[in-house]
Amino acid sequence: MAKKVALTGNEAVALAMKQINPDVVAAYPITPQTDIVQYFSSFVADGQVDTEFVTVESEHSAMSATVGASAAGARAMTATSSQGLALMWEVLYIAAGSRLPIVMPMVNRALSAPINIHCDHSDSMGARDSGWIQIYSENAQEAYDNVLQAIRIAEHPDVQLPVMVCYDGFIISHGMETLEVMDDDPVKKFVGAYRPEHALLDVDHPYTMGPLALQDFYFESRRQMADAMEHSPKVILDVAKEYAKLSGREYSLFETYKLDDAEIAIVVLSSAAGTARPVIDDLRKKGIKAGMLKPRVFRPFPAAEMAKALSHVKVVGVLDRADSLAGHGGPLFNEVRSALYELPGKRPVVTGYIFGLGGRDFTPENVDGILADLKQTADTGKYANLVTYVGIRE
Repeated sequence: MAKKVALTGNEAVALAMKQINPDVVAAYPITPQTDIVQYFSSFVADGQVDTEFVTVESEHSAMSATVGASAAGARAMTATSSQGLALMWEVLYIAAGSRLPIVMPMVNRALSAPINIHCDHSDSMGARDSGWIQIYSENAQEAYDNVLQAIRIAEHPDVQLPVMVCYDGFIISHGMETLEVMDDDPVKKFVGAYRPEHALLDVDHPYTMGPLALQDFYFESRRQMADAMEHSPKVILDVAKEYAKLSGREYSLFETYKLDDAEIAIVVLSSAAGTARPVIDDLRKKGIKAGMLKPRVFRPFPAAEMAKALSHVKVVGVLDRADSLAGHGGPLFNEVRSALYELPGKRPVVTGYIFGLGGRDFTPENVDGILADLKQTADTGKYANLVTYVGIRE
């Protein structure tokens, strides 16, 4: 049975972790993630979970301990943000390369310097090619749902890759929302027991973990990871369908909003999609055919599916809450533009927008301005800038 409650995003994720009841959680505090493991530690202290809770001296150690626990055969989780993810960098690749099904809530926060504790996506976007599946959440409900599904995705025998569940720092992590949560027993049944195929502590079936692989085997190992990424969309969708039967909420690789007949559209991740919806509604009332595509899964990137969904649009504006600096626009912009390049015949014009860095407010007026730019491009066939910085003080 489900019930409606008012929770912050971090409380919702901590509750999801409680219902998963992992064998091991190793973590180190960092704003704005700290609340997750703070709440979870109370579940441990009160005996509501069977988890071995490991307090470590750094995020590098947190991921290292999580890797060790997962390799030993435990269902293991951690959580982090920003500089914490950056300090884990070395071990992120070890977790993925070792094919360990770790799930990590990742609360998006800007990277220093200068020091900033507010939201942008520079942290997770920097790790986009580390071999982790990345799922982005618009609100607390999605963060809760995505964490529960992530366990099933990561542990699936066709995947066996770590999963990062991302959501916006402070905007979602500390914002109070009404959401629907499920009772423990149906979640426990949905998640199931973890039975690893290989475990270092299984002395009857010994195997090697983390071997040296030079020219002879490294290439094949990386190709196997790529294969697992290519297999994961089907698993993600299958898990989503099963979760829909349990919760009534069905997810896909991305969500569209009034896109079917749109002439102009934006592509945007996470909480900013919620800011855009009422603006699109207002433009529709004025006869302007605006729409939106909100990616949920960024890795693996659903290029063919997104290209098909956007193929009829005249102009697409791709919004990034991260900047590639010397790159050609933001990370999401480059992925979407590359996906659309393969479309036969006339393809949409694609422009990029960098917004919200360091927690800079992203307002309905910003969305309205972007859509006005796209409308002008649709009418004239020309754009002022390929990449525009939104809301910056010149």
